[in-house]
Amino acid sequence: MATSMPTLIACGQFCATHNISANLAACQRLLQRAVSHGAKILFLPEASDYISRTPAETLELCTAVETSPFVLGLQESAKTHSLPIVVGIHTPSGDAGKVHNSCIYISASGGISHSYQKLHLFDVAIPGATLTESATTVAGNKFCAPFATPAGLLGLQICFDVRFPEAARWLANRGAELLTYPSAFMVPTGRAHWELLLRARAVEAQCWVVAPAQAGAHSEKRSSWGGACVIDPWGTVVARCSEGEGAGDEELCFAEVDLEVGRRIGRECVLRRRVDVYPEI
Repeated sequence: MATSMPTLIACGQFCATHNISANLAACQRLLQRAVSHGAKILFLPEASDYISRTPAETLELCTAVETSPFVLGLQESAKTHSLPIVVGIHTPSGDAGKVHNSCIYISASGGISHSYQKLHLFDVAIPGATLTESATTVAGNKFCAPFATPAGLLGLQICFDVRFPEAARWLANRGAELLTYPSAFMVPTGRAHWELLLRARAVEAQCWVVAPAQAGAHSEKRSSWGGACVIDPWGTVVARCSEGEGAGDEELCFAEVDLEVGRRIGRECVLRRRVDVYPEI
C-alpha cells in the first residue's frame, strides 16, 4: 500500500460576536499564523461569521453565501495564500424566519466546493446551559460525502452532531480519514463531554478528528468552552488550545496528520461488525 507524507494542519479557536467584520479580521489573523507555520489547511469554528445576542439578530445578520462579506473575505484570503479553509457559518434556509447552521469548504483557489448543514440541533435546557437552536435553525437533511483535502478524505459534521456515533459511522464507511466538528460548545456541556465525545468518535471510526472551537464570552448571556483540538485514530489528543475559564479567545494548535496511523490501527485492531445481527449504516 502506498504511504503518504504527514500533512500539517491548523485548528483554530476564537470568540465570535455579533460584529461580522471583527470576526472576519480574527479569522484572517488566524489564517496568517497558519500560513506562517506552513499549514496546508485551516479549520475554523462553528458560527465563525457571527454569534448573535438575540434570536432576531440571528436572522438579521444572515446573508446569502454569494454576498456575505465574511465568506467573500475568507475566499479572497484562501486564494491569496493558496490555503483551503473549513469554516462554520450561517446560511439562509428558505424557511421564513430560520437559518441553516452550515459548514463550508473553501478551496485553495477560493471557491466553495462542498457544504453541509447541521443534522442535529442543540435543544438543551440544563443548569447553566439553555439554548433552543431549533427556534432559529432548520436542520439539514443529508450528509456531505467525504471529499479530498490536502490532509485526506474529510467528513463534515458540526458541534452537537458529535453526540451521534451513527453519523460518524456513515462517513467512515464511505472512506472518511478525518472527521471535523467545528463547534461552539457551552461551558457546562464542554466541561463534561467535549473531549470525551471527540475521542470516542476518533476511536470508533478509526479516523483523525479535528475540532475547532469557539471560546470565551460572546455576550452577557452566552459563553463557549474552547478546547479546540486534534485527535488521532487511537484517541490521543495530539494538539489542543486552552479551555474553560482560561480559554484564549484567539488561538491555533497544529498537528501533523499521518494517514498511515489510521491504516495501521485498522490493520491491528480489526472491527468486525455483526451486520448479521444489526444493520450497517
